[in-house]
Amino acid sequence: MLVSTAAMADDGAMLRCRQLTDAPARLACYDAIQLGAPVAAAAAAVGAAPAVAAAPTRADLERSFGKEQLAAPVKIDSIETSINGEFDGWVPNQRIRLANGQVWMIADDSQENLSLTNPKVKIERGLMGAIFMDIDGARSAPRVKRVK
Repeated sequence: MLVSTAAMADDGAMLRCRQLTDAPARLACYDAIQLGAPVAAAAAAVGAAPAVAAAPTRADLERSFGKEQLAAPVKIDSIETSINGEFDGWVPNQRIRLANGQVWMIADDSQENLSLTNPKVKIERGLMGAIFMDIDGARSAPRVKRVK
């Protein structure tokens, strides 16, 4: 009779992994289970799994917003900040420095003339990986790309 190697994994180890809520920690737990090994060896492997870094904070996620790798799981859909000082609008390829230190470039052909002081900004994900900059007081939200 043939038995799959997945069926030979330690059920206790599988249950422990299923209870983890942090996706990278859960994956590391599953990866540490030795398939096809005796149950005791699989349980020992799970106990000897390398420590996984703590889950990133909201501030960590905001600092990396727009710079994630495509294959990386997306943790947040938007960030909110502002533009310091006078803001007179944008043109294609213009770089805009935000109060949080990030620099974003207008990535579409849109342009708008404005006269705003310290406008609030929301950078949010759209469909298919597009990111938009919603500026309080503007009529449209240009598509942007993070450059720094």
